[in-house]
Amino acid sequence: MSMTEMTEEAQITLTDRAARRVAAILAREPENTALRVSVSGGGCSGFQYGFDLDANREEDDLVIEKDGATVLIDSISLIYLTGSEIDFVDDLIGAAFQIRNPQATASCGCGTSFSI
Repeated sequence: MSMTEMTEEAQITLTDRAARRVAAILAREPENTALRVSVSGGGCSGFQYGFDLDANREEDDLVIEKDGATVLIDSISLIYLTGSEIDFVDDLIGAAFQIRNPQATASCGCGTSFSI
């Protein structure tokens, strides 16, 4: 499967708010740095989201670029994130990236872990 086919199939979207926040963070980082979004085992609901700055792109990474923001997602995490929307929320309890994942059947109160 080509990267274009994988991108169309995955349909992961980055909201305008998230793109602005990622771009602002990356503006202070070395060139070619991106925000890596990942899924790993753990968290209070079974899987947890990870958000890290990464200057290394792997061959199988999905690369999402929007308005100066670059987001990387590895092929394993992509399986768990298909159809998701990455957003940035700034409210009374704090500011954080938030993933709206249609595959999640349950999630924790803080929104950083989920189960399928």
